Amino acid sequence: MKHRQGAGLKLRRIHRQFDGRPVLKHLDLDIAPGEFLAIIGPSGCGKSTLLRLIADLDQPDQGTLDRSEEDVDLAFVFQDPCLLPWRSVIENVALPLELQGVPHHHRMPAAEALLKTVGLEEAQGKFPQQLSGGMKMRVSLARALITRPDLLLLDEPFAALDDITRHHLDDHLQSLWLNHPMTVVFVTHSLSEAVYLADRVILLSAGGGDITLDYKVPLAHPRTPATRVSTPFIDHLRIVSEAFELHARAAE
Repeated sequence: MKHRQGAGLKLRRIHRQFDGRPVLKHLDLDIAPGEFLAIIGPSGCGKSTLLRLIADLDQPDQGTLDRSEEDVDLAFVFQDPCLLPWRSVIENVALPLELQGVPHHHRMPAAEALLKTVGLEEAQGKFPQQLSGGMKMRVSLARALITRPDLLLLDEPFAALDDITRHHLDDHLQSLWLNHPMTVVFVTHSLSEAVYLADRVILLSAGGGDITLDYKVPLAHPRTPATRVSTPFIDHLRIVSEAFELHARAAE
């Protein structure tokens, strides 16, 4: 595989609380440039808060967050695609470049190329209300990548979709990561999705966001639908699932 690039992150003693309740307690985490990191954990364990801190949408009460590069271009994909209903698909994808002042004759071919990458070149003239949920999310992914970010953050982007659509989008996301040098931090409730996509899976504990599992997934990329039913995949999924269940029982 080619040498990968992307933004490296170093979090030290990150503490964040709301209304006196700690959500993240003195968390330490290193993320390597080009890594695909999946974050799992029970509801309320601080997964989304951690993403918001990485994105500078929130600030820690204590601790430091350092990036390997001074000027990191990041993109954030939420569970809701957040498309502008009055703009066509290609205009939604091109919007970040438009906001940066990139001329029309440069931004539109870039948007068209990304739509082709996610299999939506035939839908570029449609509007969001004409799209399925899976198509909207593919538009959201293309829009996130239009600026060629060093760091891509995703907060349960496929949670509301059916399993078949979700699996297809997992494959689209993996392909985008393999072909666009970047670091990916992906929050999901699906343990299977985490093991399928990530180089590394971390499990955050309830009531404080400690890392109770830090597991490297030794499966080669690209991973395919056949990977999901392979013995090695099932073995790795079992390890992650048992750690999750053990933690859930301990928290009861």
